[in-house]
Amino acid sequence: MGRRAHRFVWDIDWNLLRTFMVIVQEKGITSAGEKLRLKQPTISNALRRLEGHFDCRLIERRPGVFEVTPAGQRLYAECVGLFDSVSGLHTLVHDQPDEVTGRIDMAFASHVVCPLLDDILAAFHRDHPRVTFATSVSSSQEVITAVARKDAAFGVCLMHERHPKLEFQPLYRESFGYFCGRAHRLFGKADLSIEDLRNEAYVSFKTDQMADALWPVAMLRQQEKFTSPIIGTSSHLEEVKRLIIAGFGFGPLPIHVVEDDVRKGLLWRLPPYERPPEVDVHLTFDPVARHTRAEALLLERLLTRIEETPLSERTYPIPDE
Repeated sequence: MGRRAHRFVWDIDWNLLRTFMVIVQEKGITSAGEKLRLKQPTISNALRRLEGHFDCRLIERRPGVFEVTPAGQRLYAECVGLFDSVSGLHTLVHDQPDEVTGRIDMAFASHVVCPLLDDILAAFHRDHPRVTFATSVSSSQEVITAVARKDAAFGVCLMHERHPKLEFQPLYRESFGYFCGRAHRLFGKADLSIEDLRNEAYVSFKTDQMADALWPVAMLRQQEKFTSPIIGTSSHLEEVKRLIIAGFGFGPLPIHVVEDDVRKGLLWRLPPYERPPEVDVHLTFDPVARHTRAEALLLERLLTRIEETPLSERTYPIPDE
């Protein structure tokens, strides 16, 4: 290490690197201050000091513009790696060789229903009862972002396009059907055809687009020339279901997830009844992240079960009509 580099290591305030990482993640000084519970001038001063250390611009900022420079992008990637290493130090020091401890953070898209996953988690808990879990529920894109930022060790979500630093393994496949609520004029009617839906108001997910994660659903809608207005959208399954039950319109929902709502008479299945659109739900993780011992063991179990279990056994069957 040269003299200049050696001096830099000793002179740098490591908190500046953490602050810079949060600024980039939050895409702004103000929002970074809110997350770190610091005032905006403190955040701005930290960024100026860091740029002074490197003698270059890390973020271009002016009214209406927030852009990370190439140098800032390279520094951010290293900051994420440093944060990943530091976050594992406590577990590294206190982990006992004969006992698995620690905490596993997982991020899920809304209403993930997967017995295979539940079985793996139950068995892991029986084998390692001192490991704790923290789960969050958000949109699929937010799940991917959380894993990329190291806020979560693993995620379960739909995938639009592959994040360049993450791995995606199909965890299970689910079929989407169209449903309406009691207030809808088609509720309770049998022998309907897909043509009966063409002039009905529509409710769906924000990802129900040809270039997004629910493209099989969007393709069916396009093929059948549904031209009625989209009355409501959400990134969360529970909110889409709420609008459908409330009578805003009909819309797509995973068939196996809403079986109980159909039995209770809250939802009514609409055509197509055969060969409904299928969508893969993925396990995502960072293959080069420094996982804790508990995280590594759980990831190994997940990947092993996925590899050993044919996709046909991880595909939810269409319930009998």
